[in-house]
Amino acid sequence: MTISQAVTARINEILREKDMTWYKLEQITGLSKGTIIGIQYSRYKSINLTTLVIIIRALGISIDEFFRSPLFNEENLDY
Repeated sequence: MTISQAVTARINEILREKDMTWYKLEQITGLSKGTIIGIQYSRYKSINLTTLVIIIRALGISIDEFFRSPLFNEENLDY
């Protein structure tokens, strides 16, 4: 799994936990629809750190909590 795919999978996990949609995330963050769709479907090879922090804050969790997932274990990631 690429880092981009791991980020998308983690956002999906948290959205499900919070019963939130990608559309609601778009509304809260103020990020463009194109940016949100690009992240949602892992269309980007990388994600801007500022954009990711905006999303993490909108999800109401800490950066540490976001990355505290087996999805980000090195053995699970392709570079």
